[in-house]
Amino acid sequence: MINDDTTASKDPIDLSLLPRSARIDTNGRMSIGGRDLEALAVEFGTPLFVYDEAEIRARCREYKDSFRGAVAYASKAFLCTAMAKIIVEEGLDIDVASGGELHVALSAGMPADRIVMHGNNKSLEELRAAMTVGVKHIVVDSHDELDRIGHLVNDESLAPPAVLVRVNPGVDAHTHEYLATGAVDSKFGFALIEGVAANAVERIVRERTAHFTGLHIHIGSQIFVRDGFTAALDRMVALIAQIERSVGVTVDELNVGGGLGVRYTLADDGIDIGAHAALIHEDLGAALATIGARSIPTLATEPGRSIVATAGMTLYRIGTMKTVPGIRTYISVDGGMSDNARPALYGARYEAFLVDRADASRDLTATIAGKHCEQGDLLVRDAQLPSDVAIGDVVCTPCTGAYGYAMASNYNKVPRPAVVFVADGHARVVIRRETPDDLLRLDR
Repeated sequence: MINDDTTASKDPIDLSLLPRSARIDTNGRMSIGGRDLEALAVEFGTPLFVYDEAEIRARCREYKDSFRGAVAYASKAFLCTAMAKIIVEEGLDIDVASGGELHVALSAGMPADRIVMHGNNKSLEELRAAMTVGVKHIVVDSHDELDRIGHLVNDESLAPPAVLVRVNPGVDAHTHEYLATGAVDSKFGFALIEGVAANAVERIVRERTAHFTGLHIHIGSQIFVRDGFTAALDRMVALIAQIERSVGVTVDELNVGGGLGVRYTLADDGIDIGAHAALIHEDLGAALATIGARSIPTLATEPGRSIVATAGMTLYRIGTMKTVPGIRTYISVDGGMSDNARPALYGARYEAFLVDRADASRDLTATIAGKHCEQGDLLVRDAQLPSDVAIGDVVCTPCTGAYGYAMASNYNKVPRPAVVFVADGHARVVIRRETPDDLLRLDR
């Protein structure tokens, strides 16, 4: 569940919230991947997204080692060609949720047969593109989508695609309502109630304009409580048994989606990837044995946040400090809701520290504010920082690797930041900083 605890530690930043390469030198300066963060801010400017490439690769390998079936990176968390190339190199599949994400993945060299196509309202053009290149799976979300697929097969002579049926299992994921996607009242998937999901499978098998290969669920994001996964698997195995009886087919794959929670603050517990995978396999085996289904589906997963969140961080430079007597101190930085919409969107919380005094006690409570014309543009409410914080200092918010740049905008016509990958003491720009001229490139 998203942490709403406003009690923050005054101790120096806990390195467990950062990539495993994080080091503090004898002068109190923080480095990631062998690169000093203050030096990166000077070289590449701020705001700046910094990703530890080794951390990304390590998380990919943990998932690949822990799940015996397919692992597809959920590219909505963060995608650029350099990120997609890492996914290719680490042997994971990739899931995309739009024609744009499909285009980036293909441009990066991702084989089409390792791409899973998502979306609750895929256009005819997006489906045509996915079917033309031959993606691994299309995750169908509605009967309207099945109509469009049928048109492309029957009227445009495209080959029937392999599909997974997205099911809404109707479980509580114990997360923020905006992140819960598996409840009964959701825009995603075919419902279990009144046999809606089973009827969708029956239609696919009967019409033969798509090849039914399995089922898909995604109950939500930033999940720390496991009982939602257990309940969802029980319901999905019951659906599998129903499909076997009423449709007469077995289910080859069960994709449990992603959603594993990560630690944004010390109040968050986090979940071990290997332990999570072991329990998911155990839950599936127990449900299959109890219900007596004939199918032995391959278990697949689609992590995004838990691969890139901790690997990334954002550097800002402080420009203004203002104290409202008896109320709070505002520390304003050169970014804000245009590079991290999560605090304004659903109250997400973060830690913060000064990159050149990372070993210092953080005994000043202040709110880190963005530069945008919204009172709600507050990046970290009641952050703990050293009492000698000053204009010109570089402040870091850890764990912004997921849904930071991915949700970035040009609100107030602010150019989007650069993104830098660091590894073994080297830094490379993988997304350049936008310029004022970029803000005009679409104007006519």
